[in-house]
Amino acid sequence: MNKKFSILAFLLIFSLLLAACSGGGKKESNGSKNGEDKKDEGLAPVEMLHDSSLEGEITVWSWGAWEEQIEIFNELYPNIKVNLVQQEIGALHDNLQTTLTAGKGAPDVSHVLNVDRYGTPGLLEDLLDPQYDMGRYKHLAEPYVWERWMSLDGKRLLAPPWDIGSGVFYYREDIYEQMGLPSDPEELGEFLQDPENVFQAAQTLAANDIYMYEFRDSPAIQYGDAVGYFDENLNYMRNDERMIELLDHVKRGVQLGWAPQLSAFFSEEGNNLLKQGKIASLPVASNAYQQFSRVVPEQSGKWRATKMPFGVNVSLVGSSWVIPSQSQQKDAAFAFVEFMSVNEEAWKLYQEGGIQTGWKHIAELPWYQEYENEYFGGQKDFAFYNTLVPELPVRRYTPLDGAAWPLYIDKINESIDKNIDSRTTLQQIEDNTMKQLESDIEKLKEEYGIE
Repeated sequence: MNKKFSILAFLLIFSLLLAACSGGGKKESNGSKNGEDKKDEGLAPVEMLHDSSLEGEITVWSWGAWEEQIEIFNELYPNIKVNLVQQEIGALHDNLQTTLTAGKGAPDVSHVLNVDRYGTPGLLEDLLDPQYDMGRYKHLAEPYVWERWMSLDGKRLLAPPWDIGSGVFYYREDIYEQMGLPSDPEELGEFLQDPENVFQAAQTLAANDIYMYEFRDSPAIQYGDAVGYFDENLNYMRNDERMIELLDHVKRGVQLGWAPQLSAFFSEEGNNLLKQGKIASLPVASNAYQQFSRVVPEQSGKWRATKMPFGVNVSLVGSSWVIPSQSQQKDAAFAFVEFMSVNEEAWKLYQEGGIQTGWKHIAELPWYQEYENEYFGGQKDFAFYNTLVPELPVRRYTPLDGAAWPLYIDKINESIDKNIDSRTTLQQIEDNTMKQLESDIEKLKEEYGIE
């Protein structure tokens, strides 16, 4: 059962991304080859390709609806026809892998959550190639946002930065105030960086039959999301003092009863707890607005956003656009990818759908900074979300992450349920992971020339 709940938490991240990237729903508002930094240019936007004489017809796969963006794209590129093919998110990724491996049938452009499944040289175009010169945008992206789309060896850019889902602690301002806890976003955010304050808040809420989290293991699991499973040399990353500390915090929180261990957004019981005010806060990605407004529209004005407790800083979702090397329309495909990534008018539409930008030159614009979300009490939520991005740790996504997940979460659950020493548990996870995946690790090292 615990494994089931952890998988639900994992799927929740992708469900939130799907909702935010669906193209629907509007917020209530007032309102070079090596990619070297170009610091002397400040954050002035780089001029897009925008060769309006480009012609072609491209097929684009996505789980989202982008008709408005395509209409604007065609104002710039009237001779490029875009055929949008929408697919369910899981099927899209499976179909893309199948067609890339088969060497035929892939689209000209595909929307993707990550590129680790498709990182084998020759499958996707390297956007640092002079044909595309996406490296000229590097100074406009924070290190995490840029590096997450690099190949395992850090030599190829397989997709440009696009959106980002900073981990955010959403909370009911009215409930926190009633409980005598800090309720101002900035004040609460600082308060919750001290572990003892977190436990005080959890205990105060629990004494009133209110939960502070939805999933019991969130602090440790989300820290794991921040560091990844392996680094660029395929060393295991989830066994350090910080993870030990957070797993100990999780066990203490479980003793306090700080989580019902179910999804507030995607389970009927969780929906009811949210509606009853029995879940007063939860750490999820910055695109959660649509889910709040779907499940508890009547609570508009009561929720706020602040920093996640315990000093955890993580991006919980993110997607981008790739160009399969099979494409026969690469110039037109890149024009589309570039437009969807950096065009200001496109980003105005994305923001209405609750999508946080991964680009500094968009995040600094007045219309972005001043956006007020009435659901969050008029809070300038996007301006806040982007204060979290510079501190995101750079991590590598690898083809082995999927196989490493069950080896990790099963032992984490066992450690919580049986109160097994955290240090011992994490060492067992590392040893087991490196043993179980040894042949795959060696194969990847050989493929990428990793010593």
